Amino acid sequence: MGISSSPVLRVAIVGTGFMGKMHAHAWRTAHRFFRMDAVPELAVLVGRDAERASDAARDFGALAASTDWREVVARSDIDVVDICTPGDTHAEITLAALAAGKHVLCEKPLANSVTDADRMVEAAAEAPDLVAMCGFSYRRTPALSLARELITAGRLGEIRHVRAQYLQDWLSEPDAPFTWRLDRHRAGSGTLGDIGAHSIDTAQWLTGERITAVSAITRTFVTDRPELTEQVGLGGRAVDGAARRDVTVDDAAAFTATFAGGALGVFEATRMATGRRNANRIEINGSRGSISFDFERMNELEFYDATDPAGEQGFRRIQVTEPQHPYAAAWWPAGHGLGYEHGFTHQIVDLVRAITSGAPASPSFAEAAQVQRVLAAVEDSAARGSIMTAVEGAPS
Repeated sequence: MGISSSPVLRVAIVGTGFMGKMHAHAWRTAHRFFRMDAVPELAVLVGRDAERASDAARDFGALAASTDWREVVARSDIDVVDICTPGDTHAEITLAALAAGKHVLCEKPLANSVTDADRMVEAAAEAPDLVAMCGFSYRRTPALSLARELITAGRLGEIRHVRAQYLQDWLSEPDAPFTWRLDRHRAGSGTLGDIGAHSIDTAQWLTGERITAVSAITRTFVTDRPELTEQVGLGGRAVDGAARRDVTVDDAAAFTATFAGGALGVFEATRMATGRRNANRIEINGSRGSISFDFERMNELEFYDATDPAGEQGFRRIQVTEPQHPYAAAWWPAGHGLGYEHGFTHQIVDLVRAITSGAPASPSFAEAAQVQRVLAAVEDSAARGSIMTAVEGAPS
């Protein structure tokens, strides 16, 4: 099981949309810039429609296309299954892949329910020789990796405040068309699970502390949207007079949170913030300093050191492109910034290295399932009128 005798890792990507394309780019790129003990090969791309899957395989650089993920997962020559489908299929594909002896990379959120997430965690635990990792790619942004190094080294001291925002606007128009991301059965939740999950994972990963309780509110501002005519990016286009479908997920979510170490968290996620294309922001304040990050300026980290002399204190801008910075040495000369796609490439590097070395992969399915528990607590709190709700399994 796992890696074949060849130094090639044969990869199957399930899903031909935005994430499938991004993952394909990362699989093709990683070994060209980073030293790894196995070379990935994009063997097959799986989609629901044969013609579209074939076109995507050609465009994405896959050797073949298929419409049957079950057949692909069962193939003896596939080493890794990369799941880039809507959340309602994550558990089924993952369980089949692990049972067939394949390593698994699964996009976030891990599943659409805590129950399914726990099934995936259990299956991964029963296959300790396989790597099972969840795709929270923002962890691999060099500036955020540097922030974690600073926090882990104690540069911020005792963590007191965490405030995180993830702001997008691609659904701000009431006639923006209906997509699967607006269907609760397929997506699990709306903005909360789509982008709020990133903020939750980032906050817990940076601080090293779990969220233990939340008090939340959610809103659906546009309750029905026209049928999709043409897919464009995350959204698309609809023809005039198209039939409308009910939106069954949230457009926005906001919640306060308590962390195991006593820090106070404030979180906001929305796809209705006009003018904000992808403002993934986090600020953490501690007794000795602070960090601040905004993905719209992804190559920069702001750092405040409260131990500086009084006359020299202030946030400093660190351009995170030096060879000493996480991942940066493999890329361009200092000052030549990275982009959104690089986080996915770093994710593949870390995954392949975990496969070849036997080292633990992070975020593990267990870590991702804990994010799922926070999502569930947020929805429960909102449904009960913002009542403070404990996160299942969190330390008291």
